[in-house]
Amino acid sequence: MPSLRRFQLSVLAILVVFLPSQARQVTDSVKIHFRQAVDRIEPWPGDNFAKLDSLRAELGAHRGTLRVVGAASPEGGVNYNRGLSERRALAVTRYLELPDSAADYTFLGRDWRGLREQVLADPAVPYRDDVLALLDEVTADYTTMEPDHSGYLRRLRALHGGVPYGYLYRREFPDLRATRVYLQWPLVVPFEAAQPPVEWPVAMAGRPSAPAHVALPVEKAGKPVYWALKTNLLYDALALPTVGAEVYLGRGWSLSGDWTYGWWDNDHSHRYWRAYGGNLGVRRWLGSRAAAKPLTGHHVGAFAGAITYDFEFGGEGVMGGLPHRTLWDRCNFVCGVEYGYSAPIARRLNLDFVIGVGYIGGKYIKYRPYGNGYEWMSTHRLHWFGPVKAEVSLVWLLGRDNYNTKGGRR
Repeated sequence: MPSLRRFQLSVLAILVVFLPSQARQVTDSVKIHFRQAVDRIEPWPGDNFAKLDSLRAELGAHRGTLRVVGAASPEGGVNYNRGLSERRALAVTRYLELPDSAADYTFLGRDWRGLREQVLADPAVPYRDDVLALLDEVTADYTTMEPDHSGYLRRLRALHGGVPYGYLYRREFPDLRATRVYLQWPLVVPFEAAQPPVEWPVAMAGRPSAPAHVALPVEKAGKPVYWALKTNLLYDALALPTVGAEVYLGRGWSLSGDWTYGWWDNDHSHRYWRAYGGNLGVRRWLGSRAAAKPLTGHHVGAFAGAITYDFEFGGEGVMGGLPHRTLWDRCNFVCGVEYGYSAPIARRLNLDFVIGVGYIGGKYIKYRPYGNGYEWMSTHRLHWFGPVKAEVSLVWLLGRDNYNTKGGRR
C-alpha cells in the first residue's frame, strides 16, 4: 500500500506540471479602478496600491501567472477607449515590475458587457427594460471586437431624453473604468476536482504589441471635448456687445469668462453710452441632463470681474471709477453667485438663462457738460448688494462629441 500511495502522488505531480492552462485554478484577484480618462494608477478610487502590493506577494508565493483585462466606460471615442484600456492594463504589470510579456492581455475598450451585468444587478436604473434591450443588441453584435458601426453610444445617450444615460454615467460608469487582474496557478488537487475553464471576454486578446485589429468603421476617434462660445442677447440688445467662452473641465465642472465692450458717443450733443469689462467664473453642472450631456441643464456657480462705464444723455452723467487714474481706480468690481439653466434648441446651439446676486463696489463720479468741457460735480462710493447679473445667452457648442440630438435632446 505505501508503494501504491507513492505511485499515486508521483502521477499527480506529473499531471500538475503538464496540465494545460485551462486546468489552472483561477481567482478574480483584484480590480484596479481609474479616474475618467486616466491611465496611471492612483490610490483613489479604491485602495489600488494595497491591492497590487498584496497581489505582488501572492505572485511570489504561488509562482502564478496573470491574466489582465483592461477596460473603459462607454463614453468617448472608440479608438481612444481601445488605447486607454490597453494603457490601463499595461500600467498594472509595470507597477508589479513585470515585463509586458509576463501576462496574457485582453483590451475591451468600451466595456459593454460589464455595463449590461451592472444594469441587470441594479433595479434602480431608469427605464431599465429599454436600456437592457439596447445593451442586449450591443452584446449580441459583439464578436471579435467592440461594435461601433451602429451608433450604440449615440442611441444610449438619446434614450428617453438622456435620463437613463445620466444615471449610468453617475452610478455605473465609474466601476467600468478598471483593470481586472486574474491570478492563475497550477492546481494541487486531482484533475477531476479542477474548476471549469473561465470564459474570458472576447475583444483584442493577446500581447499588447500585436493586437488583432479588425477593420470596422470608426464612430468617432479621440476623447470628447466640450467647450462653447456665447453672447449675452440682453446686453447685445442694449448695444453693449458681449462675447464669452466656456470650457468643460470634467466631473461636472466648467470654467467660463466673458467680455463686454460698447464705446458709443455723440460728443457734439454730449451723449455717451459706454461700458467695458468682463468676469471669470466657475460652474457646477447638476441633474440628469447635465450628466447626459455636459454644458446642458442646471448649473450653479461663482464669478468675479470688473467693469467701467460712462452714461450721459445731454445732462448729468455718471462715470464708473475715477478718470485719469490707474486701471484699478477706473473700475468698479463685482463678485457673486449665480444659478442658470442651459436648454438645447438646435444640434449645436443652447439658450442659457442666468441670474446672479452679489456685490458691486468701487467709486463713481457725477458730472455735467460745461461749455466745451465737463464739470466734475461729486465723487461717490458704491456699495451695492443685490442682483448683479442677468443673461439670456446664445451658446454655440464646439468640440468633439459636443452636440445635441434632433429636437434639442442629447
